[in-house]
Amino acid sequence: MSLKRTSLYERHVALKAKLAEFGGFEMPIQYSSVKDEVLAVRKTVGVFDVSHMGEFWVTGAEAVKFVAYLVTNDVASAPTGKAIYSPLCRPNGTIVDDLIVYKLAEDCILICVNASNISKDWGWISSHVGSFNCSLVNKSDETSLLAVQGPFAEEVLRKIGIDSNLLRKMSYYEVRSSIYRNENIVLARTGYTGEDGFEVFAPHTTIAFLWDKLVQEKAIPCGLAARDVLRTEVCYPLYGHEINDNNTPLDAGLKWTVRSQKEKFVGKEALLLHNPSTKLIKFTCKSGIPRPGHSIVNSQHDVLGSVTSGTHSVTLGLGIGLALVDAKKYIADQSCHIIIRDKEHDITIQDKPFVKGGHK
Repeated sequence: MSLKRTSLYERHVALKAKLAEFGGFEMPIQYSSVKDEVLAVRKTVGVFDVSHMGEFWVTGAEAVKFVAYLVTNDVASAPTGKAIYSPLCRPNGTIVDDLIVYKLAEDCILICVNASNISKDWGWISSHVGSFNCSLVNKSDETSLLAVQGPFAEEVLRKIGIDSNLLRKMSYYEVRSSIYRNENIVLARTGYTGEDGFEVFAPHTTIAFLWDKLVQEKAIPCGLAARDVLRTEVCYPLYGHEINDNNTPLDAGLKWTVRSQKEKFVGKEALLLHNPSTKLIKFTCKSGIPRPGHSIVNSQHDVLGSVTSGTHSVTLGLGIGLALVDAKKYIADQSCHIIIRDKEHDITIQDKPFVKGGHK
């Protein structure tokens, strides 16, 4: 089966990006070095092609009611112009996907889903429309998406002609519709790096123009390897790592996204009765580099769980990781270790993200 390509593929080739499969797409993994790209986002501005993500539009009188029923987080009470991160669950509480709901209006919602789950999510969501008075359209193939991330993101977008008044007014996790070069775009102050930044949804030709202008203005092209380091540094979960088809939001450290006060949503009954089987922990490692699958053990050498995300932190200069451990076996404040190449390394467990980030 051949890999899909985004509308910016030829530009990635021209920039000599290292390309590899991700979510069924041939995507840029890095351009220069992961270190340089991470530092660009933390200190200046980087631009990512994330056009592999899926975009579903829900419109109609009951658009909000429908989406609120689908996801665990509170969409109905959120103000218009808000983006809401949420799991999408089955009746038994397990996770279909994690996604972002962009509440553009009471009768218009954009749902952005993970690339590897576009078909699965579309099948699941479309099967639940039922009697809701709304329509659902999959515009994934006709939409491209850029993530412009870093402390200078707003400045560089203003330079290339994005509405400066709109940029200035938008706060973290706000979304607005706008016009750019006579095309409709969606502008959101979101991103998966922990830094200030914006994501721009637009037709392919508009995104290609934006990419070229951003690169001309010295925004650094960044690949998915840097994005993975950045999101791990701020402890953002990733589908297929902390989140999967078999665990629930409560097992993955996402209890805050489950709004049990909502009258009804898919999975509510199961989640109200669920006792988490795993706990998400965050840890640093002064020697060795944590990788997914590495075992976490206690001082008695009992295996507690395994690493779900692990890397060398460019910002901190040491190993960092997230792990799911057995909720019954894990004891807070106990000494734990990671096994890397059959050798135990000490780890330090912490409550807060490794890097604070700089989002508004």
